[in-house]
Amino acid sequence: MVVRLGTNPIAWSNDDLRELGVATPLETCLAEAHQAGFAGIELGHKFPRTAPELRAVLARHSLVLVSGWYSSSLLTRDAAAEMFAMRPHLDLLKALGCTVLILAETSNAVHACRSVPLSQRPVLTRAELPRFGERLAELAEMTAAEGISIAYHHHMGTVIQSGDEIDWLLTSTGPALKLLLDTGHATFSGADPVALARRWCARIAHVHCKDVRRDTMERARCGDWSFLDAVVAGVFTVPGDGMVDFAAVLSGLPGYSGWLVIEAEQDPEKANPLHYATLGRENLARAAREAGIVL
Repeated sequence: MVVRLGTNPIAWSNDDLRELGVATPLETCLAEAHQAGFAGIELGHKFPRTAPELRAVLARHSLVLVSGWYSSSLLTRDAAAEMFAMRPHLDLLKALGCTVLILAETSNAVHACRSVPLSQRPVLTRAELPRFGERLAELAEMTAAEGISIAYHHHMGTVIQSGDEIDWLLTSTGPALKLLLDTGHATFSGADPVALARRWCARIAHVHCKDVRRDTMERARCGDWSFLDAVVAGVFTVPGDGMVDFAAVLSGLPGYSGWLVIEAEQDPEKANPLHYATLGRENLARAAREAGIVL
C-alpha cells in the first residue's frame, strides 16, 4: 500500500472566489507547499497548462502533480461530447503521470455563486438520474481505457452533495467510476465521512482531507448562507483543527493506495497558508499513523 500526502493550491489562491489570494504568486504557493513537507500538489488556475512548462515549474520545488479538477456538463451533453471537451485536461494529467482525474458535475451548480444560498442548489429529477448515471459511467470507462480513473467529487452546491446522493451515484454506475471522498464536504452536507469510507472503500480512489469548524457550519446552515460565504467565514480548516475524526476515516479505508490531499480553502488573509499547511500535514500524518497507514 502506497500512500502519499499532497495539498491543493486553494489555500493560497481560491479558484471559485479569485479575490482570495489574488496577489499570491504561484512560486510562493509551490515553495511553501514543499516547505510544509508535501510530495505533490493539485492543479489551480495559476498553473501553466502545457506539460513541459508545468513539469518544469513543479520540478523547481520538488513536487509532482497529484491531479486536477474538471467541471463536467453531462446533464447537457453526452459522454462523447464531454470526452472531447475534457481531452486537453486529460492529456495534461496523463503527461504528468497522474492516475486520477477529479470530476464534478457543475452545469447547473451554485457553489461558485456567492449570491445564491445553498438551499437553492440543484437537485436531479427522477428523469435526469438514469441518463446522468449512464453518461458518467460511459465517460469513466473511456478514461479508464487510457489509464486514468475518474474520481467523482461530491461537492456542496452541486447535484451530488448529500450522503444519499453519493450512495445513488455509486450504485447507479459501474466499477469504472471511482469516488473522491471529501471529508469536509461530506460533513457539511450532513453525511458521515467515516460511514462513507467504510461503505465505499472499494470505490474510493482519492481523498480530500479538510476539517470543519462546527460553529461556523451551524451558522451557515441556520442562516442559509451561500457556499462561498461559508468559506470566507471559515467553515473549512485543515485536519486536526475541527470536528472530523481523521484517524477513524482513514481506518475505514483498509488497503487504500493513493493520495491524501489537504484541501482546506480559507481566506489567506485570515489563515496564513504556510502555517495551516504545516499544521494540517503534521496532524494528518499523525492520524494516518494511528490508522496504521505507512506514508
